[in-house]
Amino acid sequence: MSGPEDAAPSPSGVRDMLASALFFSAMSLLVKLAGERIPAVEIVLVRSVVSLVLSIHFLRRAGISWRGNRPGLLVLRGLFGLMGLVCFFRAITRLDLAEVTVLHYTNPIWTTVLAALVLGEGLRRRHGLALACAVAGVLLVAQPPLLFGAGCAGEALPLDGVLTALAGAFFAAAAYVTVRKLGRTESPLVVVLYFPLVSVPVITPFALAGWVWPTPLEWLLLIGVGITTQAAQVFLTRGLHRLPAGPATTIGSSQVVFATLWGWLIFGAVPGPLVILGALLVVAGVLVARSGSARG
Repeated sequence: MSGPEDAAPSPSGVRDMLASALFFSAMSLLVKLAGERIPAVEIVLVRSVVSLVLSIHFLRRAGISWRGNRPGLLVLRGLFGLMGLVCFFRAITRLDLAEVTVLHYTNPIWTTVLAALVLGEGLRRRHGLALACAVAGVLLVAQPPLLFGAGCAGEALPLDGVLTALAGAFFAAAAYVTVRKLGRTESPLVVVLYFPLVSVPVITPFALAGWVWPTPLEWLLLIGVGITTQAAQVFLTRGLHRLPAGPATTIGSSQVVFATLWGWLIFGAVPGPLVILGALLVVAGVLVARSGSARG
């Protein structure tokens, strides 16, 4: 008997996942442009304020209390999300869009590992294979001189940028695991609210300490970061409701393609063959990890 994974993908679900990937890549592009002069913590603050306003609006429309049932865990989810976003935005200012997107896209694999350790979800041999693919892919993208030598055809990425991107992926995974733990007791709207509810007061002192007043164009870029992120999350939620995990993850990996196109069109950045091979290995690792979770 065929299960949900064998069913033909919903056309509307496919469109939703493609739209989500496009908006997430557009968000990265706007962060890259704004980050040429605006500090990452300032971008996070503006993005969080936009998210806070929208979240309060949707909660009021739904008639749901903002407090939630497990405030301690909700605050922890907000902190993990904040650290992940700060790392991701800082990495965008240090690396090309394609490179940082590939490194950040390892977060589903870290989610699988953390879910096994924290939630007791079983690890399978395929998860070890997924992790090996991800590590190999990261090494091909980063091309550390210790392994590739100074004469490598590519150019080694800044170590701080690579580590920041990977830290962002890890904290994003921690946030996802926390969300899964909250899933049975909290409304998704409340879970979404707690990210800006935590991030705004925490990040504000750091943003004000090094505040750079944006130009009118930069204000548009910063507001665009908040809007594109919100749109991406809406389409992602709809797509995950309409598609099984396997097809959804496959289509979601198009974010790497969109980021590469933005980098080429706007910045003239063309990834080398090793970066492309590394990206394929990371995507393969994510697909292996997700297929194992879907069937396990």
